Amino acid sequence: MEKQLMKGNEAIAEAAIAAGCRLFFGYPITPQNQIPEYMSKRMPKLGGCFLQAESEVAAINMVYGAAGAGARVMTSSSSPGISLKQEGISYIAGAELPAVIVNIVRGGPGLGGIQPAQSDYFQSTKGGGHGDYRLIVLAPASVQEAADLTYSAFDLADKYRIPVLILGDGMIGQMMEPVSLPTPKEPTSANKPWATNGAKGRERTIVNSLYIDPVELEQVNLRLQSRYDTIQKNEVLCEEYLMDDAEIMLAAYGTTARIVKKAISELRKKGIKAGLMRPITLWPFPAEQMSKYADKVKAVLTVEMSLGQMVEDVRLAINGKVPVEFYGRTGGMVPTWKEIAAKVENMCGGAK
Repeated sequence: MEKQLMKGNEAIAEAAIAAGCRLFFGYPITPQNQIPEYMSKRMPKLGGCFLQAESEVAAINMVYGAAGAGARVMTSSSSPGISLKQEGISYIAGAELPAVIVNIVRGGPGLGGIQPAQSDYFQSTKGGGHGDYRLIVLAPASVQEAADLTYSAFDLADKYRIPVLILGDGMIGQMMEPVSLPTPKEPTSANKPWATNGAKGRERTIVNSLYIDPVELEQVNLRLQSRYDTIQKNEVLCEEYLMDDAEIMLAAYGTTARIVKKAISELRKKGIKAGLMRPITLWPFPAEQMSKYADKVKAVLTVEMSLGQMVEDVRLAINGKVPVEFYGRTGGMVPTWKEIAAKVENMCGGAK
């Protein structure tokens, strides 16, 4: 398929449309504004609906309603906006509904700034809202991957009746790259007997996350956990780059992983055998895939655009078998390959 030069945000929007999304509810915030802007132009032409809600809280509850009716629906925001959506996300997860949520991350905490960051990892993977729930969290490292993962996110959401979060830093949203867009699908709500789309001669369906009886609520949570266990078993995605002979493993995701690859290239010129483990699913986290290298490498370095969040999952995966160190920049600052390479050389006692 012919490639087009697109911003990451635009590619995400067009990939969602290709996946059959015809409903978008959102609210503007930098650096994701091209997504609602793009949807506002495209949705009316497709017979869909774009609606700029009065707030992020309103937008996520509109997503809840549309998902409950069986529609393929998406919302997008950036960091503080996602914080405002957390209660609604928990409701959607508790009601066992599929939806796609995009977070183009900016620096924080608070209103922070508009520069790229990866400081929403905890919020995304540990559950920013209340209760025992999970989201599938997908972390693209290119515009092409942003499109591909958005496209597949809708299928994953429907397959497991779970919200799926696309977690991209501000650079992914704003950078322009050639992208091959996925093949469009016809929007459908077929094979969703749970949807509240009219009884039509069958028993009515109810969308709900309120269970007064604690015995009943525990059974709901156990059912959800069983589903999460299945997701952990079947849906892990990661990239292993030059890990076959690596003596130093670097762990990074998203844009940071691209910078790490450049550092690895330069380190190998100096005789330092470094490799990369890049989680693509931040949840489920590729702990098993990462842990198999704990007996092969001498040390691990986690690199993030934060003060250290994913590093906790890396340490759990490595389980103390080798040292796990951290290098990060925060507040919208982006680590350079030279900084990363210098950190690795320091860990190795200098270039070999």
